[in-house]
Amino acid sequence: MSKRLRSSEVCADCSGPDPSWASVNRGTFICDECCSVHRSLGRHISQVRHLKHTPWPPTLLQMVETLYNNGANSIWEHSLLDPASIMSGRRKANPQDKVHPNKAEFIRAKYQMLAYVHRLPCRDDDSVTAKDLSKQLHSSVRTGNLETCLRLLSLGAQANFFHPEKGNTPLHVASKAGQILQAELLAVYGADPGTQDAGGKTPVDYARQGGHQELAERLVEIQYELTDRLAFYLCGRKPDHKNGQHFIIPQMADSSLDLSELAKAAKKKLQSLSNHLFEELAMDVYDEVDRRETDAVWLATQNHSTLVTETTVVPFLPVNPEYSSTRNQGRQKLARFNAHEFATLVIDILSDAKRRQQGSPLSSSKDNVELILKTINNQHSVESQDNDQPDYDSVASDEDTDLETTTTKANRQKSLDSDLSDGPVTVQEFMEVKNALVASEAKIQQLMKTSRLEKQNSTPESDYDNTPNDMEPDDTGSSRKGRQRSMLWLGDSSSPNAAEPHAAPSPALPSTEDVIRKTEQITKNIQELLRAAQENKHDSYVPCSERIHVAVTEMAALFPKKPKSDLVRTSLRLLTSSAYRLQSECRKTLSGDSGSPTDIQLVTQQVIQCAYDIAKAAKQLVTITTKENNN
Repeated sequence: MSKRLRSSEVCADCSGPDPSWASVNRGTFICDECCSVHRSLGRHISQVRHLKHTPWPPTLLQMVETLYNNGANSIWEHSLLDPASIMSGRRKANPQDKVHPNKAEFIRAKYQMLAYVHRLPCRDDDSVTAKDLSKQLHSSVRTGNLETCLRLLSLGAQANFFHPEKGNTPLHVASKAGQILQAELLAVYGADPGTQDAGGKTPVDYARQGGHQELAERLVEIQYELTDRLAFYLCGRKPDHKNGQHFIIPQMADSSLDLSELAKAAKKKLQSLSNHLFEELAMDVYDEVDRRETDAVWLATQNHSTLVTETTVVPFLPVNPEYSSTRNQGRQKLARFNAHEFATLVIDILSDAKRRQQGSPLSSSKDNVELILKTINNQHSVESQDNDQPDYDSVASDEDTDLETTTTKANRQKSLDSDLSDGPVTVQEFMEVKNALVASEAKIQQLMKTSRLEKQNSTPESDYDNTPNDMEPDDTGSSRKGRQRSMLWLGDSSSPNAAEPHAAPSPALPSTEDVIRKTEQITKNIQELLRAAQENKHDSYVPCSERIHVAVTEMAALFPKKPKSDLVRTSLRLLTSSAYRLQSECRKTLSGDSGSPTDIQLVTQQVIQCAYDIAKAAKQLVTITTKENNN
């Protein structure tokens, strides 16, 4: 560490003495017992590092220390600071509490449910709050006030927000001001150092032009965080980015073992993956490297006379509800690779990453290098495209009972294949859903006006010839937590926001205007439901869900029963199944099964999740019909 921990420093979760771990994205120090719970949550919730036995980029550690020393923990425990919370029996964990269930339940509520985070006051225009927060973040990062920026991020501000008037992102602003700790925080929350401003300049360019060489070099390292970590895992060395070396490809000592037909077939399959799927696989392998290295540190630092129990072991990657069940199962199976098999996979990924970057026609010779893999510092953030999942194995191990149990839970997670979306939704996501609905509604209004004008000014044969093709899914609608992924093979059809390239045209699709009209009804009803959720008006859930269900049924009736397009069928299936699930979840508020505040919170999370899926599916159908009717 850059300085010795003071004896006054205590665990942020239980107030135990001498915390030896840090949660990087939460800006807190935690003890061994609480860390065991953090690890079980997954990197998308908490990114843990040992303070002494894990290598730290100096400025990243300084960022966490600064947040901790300036009271970042009060962000996550805001409501617990109110004396009334003690009177109501709400309290944080203490060192004497048992890890399970006491500490575990508190930590899950604190970080996964965000149960104690300050809620935004209700406003008539609260649907634009996320944008306002992002603008505040854009302005705040020019200063050194890290805790203010973390608070904004916790409330829903977007690290990759592109300011429409300024023409750049918060990371551009921080880089120009030389705020290296702000840059570290933004990167942890998914800011992309390769993002260009309105003039084509990246944050790296801004840092160099401002004479902030250390910051510029750190931003390049962040761009290569994924491949650097994989190489370091195998050979303990990192590339020399200052001198233009951006990849290290370790060699196996017994490389002859890799010449089997099975190994060749696996490598060929890897090379045939689309860029989007290859990126996802690389990110999953990164997470597995992190799990293995953290396990090693964990075991080395524990008192072996009281060795960790089964409840503190993380035998494979925890389920990430942002990913489909297939991807989660594939991630879990990575833990079954022995050392040689896993090293071979890592080397193959490094080799193919280098090949893909050098082979891209759009790769640049600039110092900000068009890195093929998005910085992995934030796994807390990008919606997985369920239609295009890597199929390492479709089923997890049948030999591992614990794995079976976990994958059964994983099957309940969000997946277009099963039309389920049981992943928890945070208040941050809540604000993003509302922001996405407003953006979507604005586009719908714009397209309706355009369609009407064109109908007035065109012949019957060319009603839609001049309709602008501006209905591509926008970032606020397609990235649930606002963490935009930089697809560095630009133009790749497998990009999350790319249209389905092989969707067969369906001549029986309804008119664009009819679909837009029904989407407007759905959107307005969802906004009413979300307003009720924010204001804790649980008795309004059922009537709102009934109105949404009617609107969804009417919209689905516009389409043929058996559309030719796979994408239309998938979107309709998500639309209708989510509406049914929404009704079911809302009725729980009347059944008496959700009497406790915790149960009400869980129901509300599921309600918001269903509303998000309905809005997403409706928007997809507008996009599809617009494109098909324009062809």
